[in-house]
Amino acid sequence: MISEIKLITGNANPALARSIAEYLDSPMGQASVSRFSDGEINVEIKDNVRGRDVFLIQPTCAPANDHLMELLIMVDACKRASAGRITAVMPYYGYARQDRKVAPRAPITAKLVADLLSRAGVDRVLTMELHAGQIQGFFDIPVDNLYSSALLSAHIERSILRERPDAELVIVSPDAGGVERARAFAKRLRAGLAIIDKRRERANVSEVMHLIGEVEGRVAILVDDMIDTAGTITKAAEAGMREGAIEVHTTATHGVLSGPAVDRLRESPVRSVILTDTIPLDGKRAALDKIEVVSVAPLFGEAIRAIHHHDSVSRLFG
Repeated sequence: MISEIKLITGNANPALARSIAEYLDSPMGQASVSRFSDGEINVEIKDNVRGRDVFLIQPTCAPANDHLMELLIMVDACKRASAGRITAVMPYYGYARQDRKVAPRAPITAKLVADLLSRAGVDRVLTMELHAGQIQGFFDIPVDNLYSSALLSAHIERSILRERPDAELVIVSPDAGGVERARAFAKRLRAGLAIIDKRRERANVSEVMHLIGEVEGRVAILVDDMIDTAGTITKAAEAGMREGAIEVHTTATHGVLSGPAVDRLRESPVRSVILTDTIPLDGKRAALDKIEVVSVAPLFGEAIRAIHHHDSVSRLFG
C-alpha cells in the first residue's frame, strides 16, 4: 500500500512547487539539489520516502539539460530509497518539439527523453500542453496531459472582457496546426475563429502570409501552446491589426521567451501577453510589463490529489 504524498522539487521552478504544496496543504519534502565543484549535480533526499507516493515537480525548461539531469538523478535517489511510486510532474516537457524526424539523420529527442525517464524509474508522468499529443505514445507508462484552456479563458473573461464588456472577440490560431486549440477557446468564450496562414522558412523564423477569417472591429486573441522567440506571435499580431482588429492580445501556456522574444513583444502591437507559470517568469515580467501570469498550481494540485487517491484525472482535461 502506497502511503502519504511526498512533494519534492529541483531548481527548475520551486515557486510553482511551493504553490502546489500550499494548494494541497502539504509540506514540501526536504531535498538538496546542488552542484559539486566540478559542476556535477548532487542530490540528497533528506526526508524518508520509503513506501511514499512521491511527486517530483520539475519542468525541463532552460537550461533544459541541467533540469532534466536534476530530475533523472532525483528519480534515481528516490528509487534507491524505496519510494512506493514516483510521478514526474513536468509542467513543461523540454525537447517536445523534437517529436519526429525532420531530416534523414535527425534524432527524435522527445522519445529519447521518454526512454530516459522510464529507465530511471518513473512510474507515471504528469505534464501540461504537450507540443505534440503523440508524445504520450513514446511512454509505456501512464501519461496525463493537462490543458490550460479553462484557466486562461477564465482570465480573459476577468480581464479583457471586464475592460471591454461589449467587445466582440475573435480567437486567432497563429498556424493551421493550432486550430483545434483555438476552437476550444472560441467555444468557451463564445467567440469567432480565425487562422493565420504562415510559412516557416527555417527553425525559429516565420513569415505571416495572410489571415483567414473576420477580425475587423473585434478584439483578437492569439492562442498558442508556447511563445518561444515570439516571431510568429508578433507577425500574427501585426497581421491582425492590418486587418482592422481593435486590439490584439496573446495567450499561451508556456512562456519560453528565448532570444529576442521580450524585445519583439515590447515593440509589437500586442496589448497583453497572458501566460501560465509552468516556466518561471519573474525576470521576464520585470523586463516586459505586458505579461500577465495565471497559475496552474490549482490544476496540478487537483491532478496530484486524484492520482494519489486513484481517482479519475480526465475531469481535469477540459
